[in-house]
Amino acid sequence: MKRWIFIAIFLFGIGLAFGFATPASVSSLLSKDLAALGEQVASILALPQFLIAIFIFLKNASALLLSFLLSPILCLVPIMALTVNGWLLAFVSASVVQEESLGYVLAGLLPHGVFELPALILGQAAALSFGAMVILALFKKESRSLLLPNVKQNLKYLLIALALLVPAAIIETYITPLLLG
Repeated sequence: MKRWIFIAIFLFGIGLAFGFATPASVSSLLSKDLAALGEQVASILALPQFLIAIFIFLKNASALLLSFLLSPILCLVPIMALTVNGWLLAFVSASVVQEESLGYVLAGLLPHGVFELPALILGQAAALSFGAMVILALFKKESRSLLLPNVKQNLKYLLIALALLVPAAIIETYITPLLLG
């Protein structure tokens, strides 16, 4: 599994690099989309906090599960999930640092990110491993006997990732707003 975790970290790192390298002028192109997203987030934040925590958990968990289930399609979904999340994190962080400060970004990311980023990496590594094994089993008969043990192992890692999303959602809902307010 170490190999898949390193691959997942590498893909996330590529996304981060592209996010930091994206020119600030791109944010003006995205400003309409970001404004619409802000309105959606505002309507979600009007909900009771426990519902916000549940929403955040379900959103993140469904993304991991969908990535895992669709990973046999050339591992495209986990690859995209890792690189796009890395890009988005870096791009938004760089923009916020310019408007606020590095401390503000760290206060907004670190408390829940300590759980959420390992969950993302571990869950997507399991998805990559599962997807690659399914693809391999399709083309090599001798690999088919390894498919069930691979599924069992990756489901364990996926469950660990899902469990990490619970404290991440709670911290993001209850603690992060206090640090940013």
